[in-house]
Amino acid sequence: MAEGIIHLEQIRKSYFMGKQELPVLKGLSLDIFKNEYVALMGPSGSGKSTLMNIIGCLDTPTEGRYVLNNNDVSQMADDSLAEVRNKEIGFVFQQFNLLPRLTAAENVALPLVYAGMSKKDRIEKAMRMLEMVQLTDRSHHRPNELSGGQCQRVAIARALVNDPAIILADEPTGNLDSKTSQEIMDIFETIYKNGNTIVIVTHEEDIANHSRRIVRLRDGVIETDQLNPKFVKG
Repeated sequence: MAEGIIHLEQIRKSYFMGKQELPVLKGLSLDIFKNEYVALMGPSGSGKSTLMNIIGCLDTPTEGRYVLNNNDVSQMADDSLAEVRNKEIGFVFQQFNLLPRLTAAENVALPLVYAGMSKKDRIEKAMRMLEMVQLTDRSHHRPNELSGGQCQRVAIARALVNDPAIILADEPTGNLDSKTSQEIMDIFETIYKNGNTIVIVTHEEDIANHSRRIVRLRDGVIETDQLNPKFVKG
């Protein structure tokens, strides 16, 4: 069987308190393929945040193999991981993580600074991304002048600006009301239909229900991995 754009093989992750080992992921294997839309779910302590950190190259496994878009990243050094992360993954967080002194357009353009693009090209591309999330009219506003939903749109535009292989969203609607949450999920739907691979980490069933496949974790292993019946054509 072909390996996915995300290929996890017997991933184990333990943390140590003194000599005591605390296993969090216990030999987990998972493939996510190009242009899939997957939700990772599980109760607190199930390992979903640790798994998200490994998928996002924010952490490395204790054991096992992780191949991301044909790069074996399992044992990479931090500086190499940072480079892969910046090129391959667009992050969307619950807290938005925008820089307060920068405008919406400058926040979106920030990842392009590391890519070595000229300022003019950076802002042009940032404006195209803001257009996609319907926020061009707020491009010169700073985060404190935007609503929560608008801040999350800026964060999504920033996640897309580097043309990443994967969008990784951690509780992207956790701080938003239900109407705004629906608007944000509609944007993810558009991104998915444009050909991106999306992985959403959530504990909310109604948010997971937007995805095409739902992977449930419990106690550091995959409990179930099923296609969302809502989208399976009968």
